[in-house]
Amino acid sequence: MHRRSLLVAASLASIPLASPRIARGQARRVLNFVPYADVASPDPIWSSTYATRSSALAVFDTLYGVDENLVARPQMVEGHVVADEGRLWTLKLRDDLVFHEGERVLARDCVASIRRWGTRDAFGQQLLAATDELSAPDDRTIVFRLRRPFPALPDALARPSSLVCAMMPARIAATDPYRQMPEVIGSGPFRYVAGERIPGARVVYEKHAGYQPRPEGTPSFTAGPRIAYLDRIVFNVMPDPASAASALQAGEVDWIEQPLIDLLPLLRRNRDIAVEVKDRFGYLGQFRFNHLNPPFDNVAVRRVVLAAISQVDCMRAVVGNEESIANSRVGVYSPGSPVETDAGLRSGLPDFDALKRDLAAAGYKGERVVFLAAAEVPRITAVCEVTRDVLVRLGFNVDYVQADWGTIGARTTSKEPVERGGFSCYCTYVGGIDAMTPAAHSYLRGNGVNGGPAGWPTSARIEELRTQYFTAPDAAAQIEVARAMQLQAFQDTLFVPLGQFIQPIAYRKSLTGMVNGAPVFTNIRKA
Repeated sequence: MHRRSLLVAASLASIPLASPRIARGQARRVLNFVPYADVASPDPIWSSTYATRSSALAVFDTLYGVDENLVARPQMVEGHVVADEGRLWTLKLRDDLVFHEGERVLARDCVASIRRWGTRDAFGQQLLAATDELSAPDDRTIVFRLRRPFPALPDALARPSSLVCAMMPARIAATDPYRQMPEVIGSGPFRYVAGERIPGARVVYEKHAGYQPRPEGTPSFTAGPRIAYLDRIVFNVMPDPASAASALQAGEVDWIEQPLIDLLPLLRRNRDIAVEVKDRFGYLGQFRFNHLNPPFDNVAVRRVVLAAISQVDCMRAVVGNEESIANSRVGVYSPGSPVETDAGLRSGLPDFDALKRDLAAAGYKGERVVFLAAAEVPRITAVCEVTRDVLVRLGFNVDYVQADWGTIGARTTSKEPVERGGFSCYCTYVGGIDAMTPAAHSYLRGNGVNGGPAGWPTSARIEELRTQYFTAPDAAAQIEVARAMQLQAFQDTLFVPLGQFIQPIAYRKSLTGMVNGAPVFTNIRKA
């Protein structure tokens, strides 16, 4: 696209310029990390951004971790015992767990944390719905008494999703899950340094001296021993991708989470820099509607948008010539997942003349469409521009509102009409690990304002099928239900899939020990 070419040219032209000053005078065990966006909120339940997820995996620990193949492994728990034909789970905590403030981690803290998480997270909601009683009979024991067997319980508690099941003190876990927690205290390998926080510029973490890694196993993603070799981690928020690349080449930062795709050839030519894929599950783009307010409360209007948006155009805008890292024929599930299906996917170019007639027939009356667009996250900005053009071509009255991703994320929590600060639509991505199955997919929901995802789609049929997925007798039956859910998701037009791309990271080769998966700061050494 012409716009994209101008953006790339501007970025490349700025590479030789002096990069921003990064804090000096640092010890060798300080890692300077460039996240894709600011950590607008460190609350892993209130915020669903992946910047918050990266922060949460440093600050908090989880009862179970997952290895790079997404197999759940005990982490904070020594293990578990299952009885009563799968309806009674007894989890035993390790006895060496302490919070950053020095207090022991107790089972009642974990019960409170699970309840807060389970109110918001899709997998957690299903787990709590299957639970008759969740209790802490003593300081180290957590008991789930279930209405029905729930064999995926460790998977639910383990997944490093956009809403991490983070263990925190009970007094903090008592915070309304729809409000931000008042302080950030976990038991993970690093602690959040609130006093050094600079909004839009810097987030700081320091090693938790009381953290005891799991004594056995092999480090793999969030599973096994999570050893903190680093004393300090600094998130340097750098919205300009060229400046970030320049800082990496100069050794002023150590790791860029999401380097601009067009700058990868430049970075590959530097012998001190590695460009690698660590998260093979990638990201799935989504165009999300606000289902509560006009015009996207009308399913016929949503279907017109679904038919008009081209995944090819979206992914081409993101990856440019790096076509091997993009997939432009994607449904609601991650490519390669056990339930992936092409059911309901369309082929061919959209007929805009026909779609304009369909939009008029659907009853669109020229309502203002407030389109929230991230200004500083290239992979999001690119698909926002493509989809904005689609809406304009269809004849929508588009109010294109650009802001930083933290501001966008906060505004998408508003259920108000656009006249009172609400929104109509936005583009974002869901991590591939969060869209592997209906169980984990937070946006494949139809529970509306009753705990549903931002946009609040309502579909009784989706919820019926979701329950069937959890009660299916075998994998073959689950696959059939998952296929039906994709078809229903298109019928109800919960959101529009925009394609998948695999994002490489770039880091200085002085870093060793980095595990595969989303950013995790344990087991990394800095030479």
